Amino acid sequence: MTDIARDTFAPAFGGDRATGALEQALDGAPADRIEAFITSRRGDFTRFAGQRIHQSQAIDEVQIMVRAEVDGRVSRAAASSVGGLKAAVDRSCAAAAQQAADGVAKAPQHTPLPAPGTDRFADSFDQAILWGDDTAAWSVDEHARLADRAMNEAQSLGGVAAGMFGRAVTEVAFHDRESRLSRYAYASEAQGSLTVRIDDGSSHWKDLTRFSNRLGAEAAVERTLAEASRTRGRAKLDAGEYDVVLGPLAAGELLDFFGAFGFTGSALSSGFGAVATRGGEQVASPLVSVHDDATADIGLPFPFDFQGTSKRDVPMIAGGRADSVVTDRETAFALGTSSTGNFHIAREEAPHAIPMNVVLRASDSTEEELIAGIENGVYLQRFWYTRTVDPVRTTITGVTRDACFAIRNGRIDHPVESMRFTMSVLDALARVDGVGRDSLSQPLMNVFNGSATSPALRVRGFSLGTAPVSKGN
Repeated sequence: MTDIARDTFAPAFGGDRATGALEQALDGAPADRIEAFITSRRGDFTRFAGQRIHQSQAIDEVQIMVRAEVDGRVSRAAASSVGGLKAAVDRSCAAAAQQAADGVAKAPQHTPLPAPGTDRFADSFDQAILWGDDTAAWSVDEHARLADRAMNEAQSLGGVAAGMFGRAVTEVAFHDRESRLSRYAYASEAQGSLTVRIDDGSSHWKDLTRFSNRLGAEAAVERTLAEASRTRGRAKLDAGEYDVVLGPLAAGELLDFFGAFGFTGSALSSGFGAVATRGGEQVASPLVSVHDDATADIGLPFPFDFQGTSKRDVPMIAGGRADSVVTDRETAFALGTSSTGNFHIAREEAPHAIPMNVVLRASDSTEEELIAGIENGVYLQRFWYTRTVDPVRTTITGVTRDACFAIRNGRIDHPVESMRFTMSVLDALARVDGVGRDSLSQPLMNVFNGSATSPALRVRGFSLGTAPVSKGN
C-alpha cells in the first residue's frame, strides 16, 4: 500500500499464473483432499477532506488460503504472497495430519464439486457484467478533479466536503486437486462517497459498481452540495410514528443484517430465523423481494465463491414471503441441498455462508412519487451506528443522519434533526407500500466483493425517538 498513483489497471496475476501456481503447489501435497484460493485487489483511491487531497493511495493486496484434509480432519493455512503458498500448503497438511493423530473430531462433510464442464450455473453466467472499460479509463486525475470540484464548491457555500473516489481490480483463483477443477475470474470496481457539511446542514452520497459511468459522480456531487445547503437550520422532530421515505442508502442499510436474521443454511439447520420458523409465510409486503444475487448486473457481481461453487440467484424474500437461505458446501450437505456459492472467510472470522450480494428488487416509482404519497411524514437519507438488538425479532437500533426532511402534503418541507430509532426490520418491510426505481449500492462490512443494493422505500408507521409498536408481523 503506497501513496502514489498506479499507471496500469490490470489484475495482479492473471488466470494462467494464478491457477498454475495453485495447481503446482497442491500437486503431491500429503493430504487426502486439498484445495486453495488466491484473491487479489489492486487499485487507486483518492481520499480528500477540507481543502486538500490527503491520501492518493495505490493498494495491492493478496490473500491465499489452503484447506487440507487428512482422514476427515481439516486445517487451513494462509499466506499473503505467492511466495508463501508452498509453506501454507505444508502447514495445513501437517496440522490436519496432527489432528488425525490426536483423534480430533472429524470436520463436517460437504457436497462435492461438479465435474468440470457440467456446471450449468457457470455456463450461464454473463462475463460481460464483470469488467468496465470505462472504469479502466477512470483515472486518478479524474478522481482528483472530482474531489477538487466538491471541495471548492463546498467552500464557496461556506462548508466543507470529504470523501473518496476510487477504482480497483479484484481477482479470484481456485483449485481443487481431487476434482481437478480450477476457476478464475477478475472484475473492475468503481466507487465514490461524499459528505458535505454547511453550517448544521449535511448530505451524504455513496455508490459502487463495476462500471464507473453508472456512478453518475458529477450529478452526485451537485446533488449532495444542494442537499447540504438545504438542510441548514434543522428543526426538532417530536418522537412518534411517521410515514417515511427511506432513501436508497437508508433502505440498503437494512439489508446488511440479513445474515444475522437467519437467511443462512446454518440458521435453517439449527431452526433459527425467518426461513426456519416462517418459511413460506408473508413476512414483508408483497412489493418487497430481497435476493442474494451475484449474477445480477448491479452492485458487485461475481461468478463463484472461495469453494469454487458457482453463485446463483437466491430469493431470500420473494414477493414478501420468506423463501430461501444461502449456503456453502458444508451447510448444503447438512440440509441435503446444493451450495448456493456463498462460502466466505474473512479476517478474524470462522468460515461460514453469508449473504454477499444482497439486492432489494427495484420497481418503477421515482423518489418524488414516493414522497407525494405521504401527507405528513419524514424523508430519511441514511442511518448510522446501526446495531442488532434482537436477531429473533429482527430488531435493530441506529440514528438517522444527514439529509432528513419533514414531508408536508406530499412535498419535501423543512430539514429535521437526527433521531434514534429502534425497529424490527421485517415489521418495517411488512409496511412498505412503495418501492423506488433508482438504486444505490454500498459495501457489506468485512465481506470480499460484498454489496447491498436498494432503491428508496415508502414505509408506513416508522417509529422515531420511541420504542416500536408491534404490528403483528
